[in-house]
Amino acid sequence: MFHKQKKGIQRTPEQIKEQYEIEKKFADKLKNASIDERHSLYTTLYDEFFRLVPHHPMLRIKKSPQLAQQIVNQNIKLINRFLSHVKTFMEVGSGDCALSLRMAEQVQKVYAVDVSTVITKNVIGPTNFQLCISDGFGMPVPHNTIDLAYSRCLMEHLHPHDAYLQLKNIYTALSNTGKYICITPNRISGPHDISKYFDDVATGFHLKEYTIEELSNLFREVGFTKVILYAGGKGIYIRFPLQLGLISEKILSKMPCKLRKTVTNFLPIKAILGINLIGLK
Repeated sequence: MFHKQKKGIQRTPEQIKEQYEIEKKFADKLKNASIDERHSLYTTLYDEFFRLVPHHPMLRIKKSPQLAQQIVNQNIKLINRFLSHVKTFMEVGSGDCALSLRMAEQVQKVYAVDVSTVITKNVIGPTNFQLCISDGFGMPVPHNTIDLAYSRCLMEHLHPHDAYLQLKNIYTALSNTGKYICITPNRISGPHDISKYFDDVATGFHLKEYTIEELSNLFREVGFTKVILYAGGKGIYIRFPLQLGLISEKILSKMPCKLRKTVTNFLPIKAILGINLIGLK
């Protein structure tokens, strides 16, 4: 028996359970750590996690250039909408850096920011590519220089108290006309981490899953002048009215858990709830 995973990747129930138990243990450490402890804990725990879970999809994708490029081809379609006049690009949570390396072919300078030295191991890029290891919320790049920042499935991995700090640091890194594309799963249709097989709420490395309302408010709090919502996924995106997204969340949040999970499994609802936010400085 295999759980449904990313296309081309299947794992046994025993492997799923193993990841769940390790991830939940490490997530609890992050949740209970002080902010000073978390400065080094993100890197320490994620490095150890990838060593203990060698069958993790991210590591297996890294070993499959074809699968990695398929994922990049999907993700880059939203980025391409905002590439006009972009000279400097930053990916936050770059993982295997496949996307950042592709972007290095299209812009003058690319910064790939991640907390793990294991997942980024042996990454070699061209002269306009720079790998930066972060403490989880700092952005080790020059201020006011990034024309376009991008993250996918990152915000939910942060301690709630660190999310504001990281977002503020991303804002500070952006140029005066910079934009930030943030893709993260919606709590209304969650959980979306490994705990989806075991729990009703995220208990793994998704320390906090957000709603469109929560994240758009956080964007404005750090200073973004405008927030745009896109609906879609897997390479297909359309601009969607933010207010309609907020209304959809309110309606769905009032449904019983079992009914809500059934409804949010429909493709059109999935497309609306997928949080694809673009913040304009």
